[in-house]
Amino acid sequence: METTSASYRYIVRSPDVRGGHARVESTRIGVHDVIGLIVNGATVDEVCRSFPDLKRSHVYECLAYYEDHRAEIDDLVADQMHDPNA
Repeated sequence: METTSASYRYIVRSPDVRGGHARVESTRIGVHDVIGLIVNGATVDEVCRSFPDLKRSHVYECLAYYEDHRAEIDDLVADQMHDPNA
C-alpha cells in the first residue's frame, strides 16, 4: 500500500519499495537519489536527463521534501555515497 503525504503531490512511501523511503510516485526513484545528484552539482535539467521518468515538477517536489526532511535525506545520501553497490 502506498501512502502519499497530503503536503506532497508526487512523493510516496511504500513499505515494499525502496525500503519504505520517500520516492517519486509511480517510480523507484528515491528522493535521496535526486538530492544526491543535486548536492553533487547537478542542475534540475541534468537530473531529468539522468532519470527520464522525472519531470521538472518531480525534482522541485523532491527539493521541497528535502527542505522539510533534511536530516533523513542527508543520512540516506551519505549511506548511498559510501555504498559501492547503491
